[in-house]
Amino acid sequence: MSKGTSSKGKFHTPNHVRCRRCGRHAYHVQKHRCASCGFGATAKLRSYSWAKLKK
Repeated sequence: MSKGTSSKGKFHTPNHVRCRRCGRHAYHVQKHRCASCGFGATAKLRSYSWAKLKK
């Protein structure tokens, strides 16, 4: 019965670091892509209609 801290204690390497373009902590190191703005995958800013703020 060691399915607690022993398994979860291995998550110490950072997956996301600060993005150069948007500045958010969403740039994936292995994928070379920002989850927030799409930097590394496309020159266009990542934007979706479902993510727009509603007034």
